[in-house]
Amino acid sequence: MDLNLNRMDYLQVGVTSQKTMKLLPASGNRATQKVVVGDHDGIVMCFGMKKGEVVTVFKTLPGQKIARLELGGVLNTPQEKIFIAAGSEIRGFTKRGKQFLSFETNLTESIKAMHISGSDLFLSASYIYNHYCDCKDQHYYLSGDKINDVICLPVERVLRDIPVLACQDRVLRVLQGSDVMYEIEVPGPPTVLALHNGNGGDSGEDLLFGTSDGKLGLIQITTSKPIHKWEIRNEKKRGGILCVDSFDIVGDGVKDLLVGRDDGMVEVYSFDNTNEPILRFDQTLSESVTSIQGGCVGKAGYDEIVVSTYSGWVTGLTTEPIHKESGPGEELKINPEIQNKISSLRSELEHLQYKVLQEREKYQQSSQSSKAKSAVPSFSINDKFTLNKDDASYSLILEVQTAIDNVLIQSDVPIDLLDMDKNSAVVSFSSCDSEIRSIEGQYGTLQAYVTPRIQPKTCQVRQYLIKPLSLHQRTHFIDHDRPMNTLTLTGQFSFAELHSWVVFCLPEVPEKPPAGECVTFYFQNTFLDTQLESTYRKGEGVFKSDNISTISILKDVLSKEATKRKINLNISYEINEVSVRHTLKLIHPKLEYQLLLAKKVQLIDALKELQVHEGNTDFLIPEYRCILEEADHLQEEYKKQPAHLERLYGMITDLFIDKFKFKGTNVKTKVPLLLEILDSYDQNALIAFFDAA
Repeated sequence: MDLNLNRMDYLQVGVTSQKTMKLLPASGNRATQKVVVGDHDGIVMCFGMKKGEVVTVFKTLPGQKIARLELGGVLNTPQEKIFIAAGSEIRGFTKRGKQFLSFETNLTESIKAMHISGSDLFLSASYIYNHYCDCKDQHYYLSGDKINDVICLPVERVLRDIPVLACQDRVLRVLQGSDVMYEIEVPGPPTVLALHNGNGGDSGEDLLFGTSDGKLGLIQITTSKPIHKWEIRNEKKRGGILCVDSFDIVGDGVKDLLVGRDDGMVEVYSFDNTNEPILRFDQTLSESVTSIQGGCVGKAGYDEIVVSTYSGWVTGLTTEPIHKESGPGEELKINPEIQNKISSLRSELEHLQYKVLQEREKYQQSSQSSKAKSAVPSFSINDKFTLNKDDASYSLILEVQTAIDNVLIQSDVPIDLLDMDKNSAVVSFSSCDSEIRSIEGQYGTLQAYVTPRIQPKTCQVRQYLIKPLSLHQRTHFIDHDRPMNTLTLTGQFSFAELHSWVVFCLPEVPEKPPAGECVTFYFQNTFLDTQLESTYRKGEGVFKSDNISTISILKDVLSKEATKRKINLNISYEINEVSVRHTLKLIHPKLEYQLLLAKKVQLIDALKELQVHEGNTDFLIPEYRCILEEADHLQEEYKKQPAHLERLYGMITDLFIDKFKFKGTNVKTKVPLLLEILDSYDQNALIAFFDAA
């Protein structure tokens, strides 16, 4: 069965955060539901739809930015009390808008995530988790990395509180009281948690998670260990997941999975007989989807998916048909409801045009006045700078609540700007996506100057650090059987000082030093698949990698950082000769592929000329015919990776220089000879050159 959903924009509030819109439970069978939404202006608005018009139930006064909005109430009754988190305060409202709770948590950080179950309140700030019961402090936990979301398994089904924290270090932490019961490793940094089917599934223990790199999975949280049920990889390279809900939109009696992503994609997954999810519907909105829920808002009897977006639009994707068909000779009457909507839109448009004229005149008068003062308009930017594992590039995503006029990108280190399908528009009215590939060992700052289409012209600057080992990504395991090179640092430095140097060098490391006296982090190079293990404590740091260049970069950067702080470092290293050959073997398939791609692209024009001259391609060998058939795809791929080959050449050159640098030999004069060997590439000849030099 095909799923056809039609878009209906209801209204726009201020800029919204993740999980700040909910549908109140319906009062009668198949009756329409009210929508409640909180925004960055601190306003909570509840509205419903009547005859196609928005009817406001209540609207609060502005206040602190609302970070989360949840529904609660007595267990096993309709959850219709509205709770919001703003700053370090929790406020509660009835469905009519009367405030019944104001609870100051006294947390030192602003609340980032919230879950409510009966009289239990589960909160998390950046690193701190707190559990309150009847507003009294019960449990507390300090996380080693940032907490992105918090949830609790349904207490009425599992008969005790089992909170789960989604942490930035790619781990779900299952708690019991103030202690970690166990940790679950997930394939990416988890950004959102939700109970499967809204109630934890058949067992009450099924938990959905979504990650910032677009993966989705289901895990059963048992008392002893987790059971991984399924996982959806992000094959189509879509955005990170911000919100998830379960609702039967298809109408087959089985709840479907609704997913909202930060690139504006809304997806619906149905489940087959084996309980595996299958994509049934997707639609792109022009901005990131911050909240999603299934229900019935616009018209009784028609289910829909209601979403809120970053700039504050509340939109429905409804099953109600918007087209009516009539046979020949039949008179097609316009629904009075639609007639009213058209006339109200016309009058609203006329009113807006009149208002614009008034404001223009007012602006002209004030700009000519000597007493007038110019005020810079403020606007908020939603930005994201993340490493893509698939192609070892960084995605810079900028989203503004108004249309973007231009973005100026400035970098004090060499970077390659990669072409992207999503970024084809000359002017993007919602967001700007850019992919950037940095060079390891060269570090600095990338600056984005964002100018929106507002008057007077104003601009905001955003800064992003490009770290010395910028293409490394945190991982849970590494292969200890690989040939490793070791760098050991000793000296009069504290654990916190060495941790700050590691934060400076590598991405995905928590800003705060982890608890304990010693810590180990594992990393993988997304471009070459080499690995790095860093273990450090007060006065000692040990770094192991199968890539000599990684060790060389760390040695140079850490020495420089220690010198800045006037700390005397003792540096020792053990170089494994076998690791060089191992790294060259890892580079080989990538280099061979890029050389072959470049060769094929060079042949395309000549082959096309032959095709025109001869009239067909029958005389060509199958290999050349294949190149002509795939010409567009090959050229597109080559265009997307303009400096890929140069990058691989650069890495091999660095490897060659670094190998001999540790022996105290300068081999820069032999680099031209190395480049000659690379131009007529043969793996054995290259390895022989490295050995002979």
